[in-house]
Amino acid sequence: MNSRGPYSPRTFPRKTRCRNHPHNSVMNIRTRKFIGTFGLLALVIVWSLAGMAIAQTPWLAASKLAQAIFYVVAGLGWVLPAMPLIAWMSRPDPQP
Repeated sequence: MNSRGPYSPRTFPRKTRCRNHPHNSVMNIRTRKFIGTFGLLALVIVWSLAGMAIAQTPWLAASKLAQAIFYVVAGLGWVLPAMPLIAWMSRPDPQP
C-alpha cells in the first residue's frame, strides 16, 4: 500500500549524476570533430551546388559587375555558417 500522496516529497534521496562517469552523455572532442567533419562536407557541397544554380540565372549573366560581386560573396560566404560549427568542434573536453 502506498501511503505517499501525489505531491508529497520523496522519502529517499535522488541519485546525483556524476560528470566524469564513463557512461555520461557528454560528447568528447573526437566525436564532435567526427560529426563536424561530415557537417562541413555537407555545408560545402550544398553551398557550391546552390552557388552554381544561382550563377546560371539570366540576370546575373547580364552584368560583369554583378558576376564579380556574386563570386566574391559566394566564395567567401560559406565561412560564416562554418564558423560556429568549427567553434563547436574545437571546444575542449570538460575537465574531470
